[in-house]
Amino acid sequence: MVGGDLRSLAVVSAAVAAAMCYIRFAARRLRPGLPRLAAFLPVLAVLPLLPLTFRALHPRAISGFFLTWLAEFKLLLLAAGQGPLHPSLPLPAFVAVASGPVRLRAEKPDKAQTSSSNLGLVSSAVMAALLAVIVSLYRYEERMNQYVLLTLYAFHIYLALELVLASAAAAARALLGMDLEPQFDRPYLSESLRDFWGRRWNLSVPAVLRPCVYRPVRARLGSAAAGVLATFLVSGLMHELMFSYITLRPPTGEATAFFALHGACAVAEAWWARHEAWWRPPRWAATPLALAFVAVTGFWLFFPPITRPGADKVAIAECEAAGAFLRDAGVWATGSVRSVWAGRS
Repeated sequence: MVGGDLRSLAVVSAAVAAAMCYIRFAARRLRPGLPRLAAFLPVLAVLPLLPLTFRALHPRAISGFFLTWLAEFKLLLLAAGQGPLHPSLPLPAFVAVASGPVRLRAEKPDKAQTSSSNLGLVSSAVMAALLAVIVSLYRYEERMNQYVLLTLYAFHIYLALELVLASAAAAARALLGMDLEPQFDRPYLSESLRDFWGRRWNLSVPAVLRPCVYRPVRARLGSAAAGVLATFLVSGLMHELMFSYITLRPPTGEATAFFALHGACAVAEAWWARHEAWWRPPRWAATPLALAFVAVTGFWLFFPPITRPGADKVAIAECEAAGAFLRDAGVWATGSVRSVWAGRS
């Protein structure tokens, strides 16, 4: 399976690079609008198929998020003449921004940002250690309470997303010399659903949904609430597709219901916030309430489409296999170093 997915990775990488070269070429020669969109259609049709070349769950899910969600929406924005893509970008930067969770900063980082990036290395190490602990706890899953296990899954998803997106950003920074926007902003401090989804959680997603869905709907209907509801609906539909990549089964509609519910609650939050004289929970209570709502509704609607067909078991098995591989590699490397030192002495 590993060898097959390595070959798939090489094929998908080559296909994406070729597709983005064509997109950049077409964007340089065609004006924004229908001509560009028509030229982009073959790539837009092929990108959702590429994740299915992977047999393992994790590369299928990650490539699905990068190519079917981020890349597709960024190409739609480029077809309309909007950022973050622009045909004047150097080819390596164009490919990275188009196919990954990369958002360029407009200005140079200051000292505070530089220091925070150093702290990010420490944070990444801590998160990797926590993720390893969570994976090690899965061996006791048969004896765990269902909601304890789902809570571990929630932390697993958060830590895995943090590490995957941070690794992609670090690679782009090292290879392309770019300064990149953060992908998360301490979602565990969210004071409301709007704060959680719009300003703290997986910022790559609102960065593309806001110009692609929210602003056009708000401008067309003259209603911010309609824009919010449409954005959450599209997010739900895209999660249905992500879950299909994970489980290889048809959508169930539960992810759409989850995000439709959160969209309606976010609209209700905004309506309530406009009444300054009305009661609102203090900050020390707002954060636990917001996170509890996300957790409870997630247990109800978000996780069942993944756990019901056993995709969580597959993910756990892949994590354990990866951990065993890294452990064996570490033992081999340690033994090699000791042998070298013993030979010198």
